[in-house]
Amino acid sequence: MPPIPALSQYLLTRRSVGVGFLAEPGPNATQLEQMLTMATRVPDHGKLAPWRLVLIAGDDRAKAGAALAAIAARKTPGLDDVSLEVERQRFLPAPLVVGVLSAPQPHPKVPEFEQLLSAGNVAFNLLNAAAAFGFGANWVTRWYAFDEAAASMLGARAGERFVGFVHIGTATMVMEDRPRPVLADVVRRWQAPEDR
Repeated sequence: MPPIPALSQYLLTRRSVGVGFLAEPGPNATQLEQMLTMATRVPDHGKLAPWRLVLIAGDDRAKAGAALAAIAARKTPGLDDVSLEVERQRFLPAPLVVGVLSAPQPHPKVPEFEQLLSAGNVAFNLLNAAAAFGFGANWVTRWYAFDEAAASMLGARAGERFVGFVHIGTATMVMEDRPRPVLADVVRRWQAPEDR
């Protein structure tokens, strides 16, 4: 396989765009289909496709936010108006939010943890697919990814859980890079144990 310098440069400079800096336009239908095809091209031991995607777009973004606010109000009586408005805005302003669900399948050789990692790869691949089409994206998890009632309202079925929500749109600003780990702090070469 020949080197791909443009891909190397992209991976060395890849940066998420804050949700508040994503605006219209979002991907059109053709772009979205290709992005989802790219996103689901991930390691998948056993060919189980142990994930599902939920698209939240258009007017449904505000409806999903209103439903979240209602759940939050039930769970936290006395929640103030500012906090409720935050919940109403959860799927705005990005024109598209893709919920990525881990949907593990029973399999004697593929543990659920491995299937969960495959779902995480879908979310990350979706960030890269958005960039391939010139869009900004951000992968977030919030309380509603882990709350049973909220997750169910957003499309999770029994036995499934959200690994995150990928917000996609046109970046309204260039994000500054953030500090990255020093490789010497996180990389070790394995060495065989000394004979005793």
